[in-house]
Amino acid sequence: MPTNFTAEPVRVRVPATSANLGPGFDALGLALGLYDDVAAEVASGGVRVTVTGQGAGELPDDDRHLVVRAMRAAFDVLGAHPAGLSVECVNRIPQARGLGSSSAAIVAGVLLARALVVDGEHRLDDAGALRLAAEIEGHPDNVAPCLLGGFTVAWSEPGGARAVSLPVAAAVRPTVFVPAERGLTATARAALPATVPHGDAALTAGRAALLVHALTTDPTLLLPATVDRLHQDYRAAGMPGTSALVRALRGADVAAVVSGAGPTVLALSQPPAGFPVGTDWEIWQLPIDVSGARVARGRLGHAERDPVAAGRKS
Repeated sequence: MPTNFTAEPVRVRVPATSANLGPGFDALGLALGLYDDVAAEVASGGVRVTVTGQGAGELPDDDRHLVVRAMRAAFDVLGAHPAGLSVECVNRIPQARGLGSSSAAIVAGVLLARALVVDGEHRLDDAGALRLAAEIEGHPDNVAPCLLGGFTVAWSEPGGARAVSLPVAAAVRPTVFVPAERGLTATARAALPATVPHGDAALTAGRAALLVHALTTDPTLLLPATVDRLHQDYRAAGMPGTSALVRALRGADVAAVVSGAGPTVLALSQPPAGFPVGTDWEIWQLPIDVSGARVARGRLGHAERDPVAAGRKS
């Protein structure tokens, strides 16, 4: 069957995400109100990528760009092979900080490719888009909230990744502490041991279950619900500033965790007034995104091209 592509461009807005949330290693994630806007259209030949905002001048402008790589993977699934692509990225999610910039790029690419194919949603449904995005990323805990919005629980089965999105209690007000330094997921994962003590695994499983209840129903339990013994302590030596800030916040009864693989810190409850953070951190209060990735027709408008991080407060 020949593939027909849309004549008009398509665009997608994808949210930042925070994964793990303490004990929910590789399973729990939260969508945050900080967005990348990406637009794409089929071209007569070649690949051209422009980047504004975060990553400008650093990210590749050709087939190596992660959005394009994700688009190519989705086109393969769709059986579509456009002659060329023109992609415009307005990035507000910091790169390599533990806020899901890679997952946002992957989700954007998958959804853009699907939208550019006339019957793309019939060939690749939402469940298939999640499976593909998780396959590209390697695990589903960031791509799930980016796609679905809200608080997500993700898991993998022999047939691929699955996820559910749950509503978050209104009293949950996330704050992120973003450092200038960057981190790499691969480096953070390399610090993890092959096995952990049974007692640590059992404790963390119980706290992960409690965290689902705390985030959706009773935020007063967020502090005990975010206790983790699976990954954060093992990664502490590689990001001492992050580890120290998490300890200080938790010592002040704030439910703080490492955001994803770090080095950003996520607080799920409000720090006390005048809490001494220091000058090494940008502090953003971010709403919870409840919609997930949103696709529309047409090029990016003036508002979407503004590289300022909409929605954040410092």
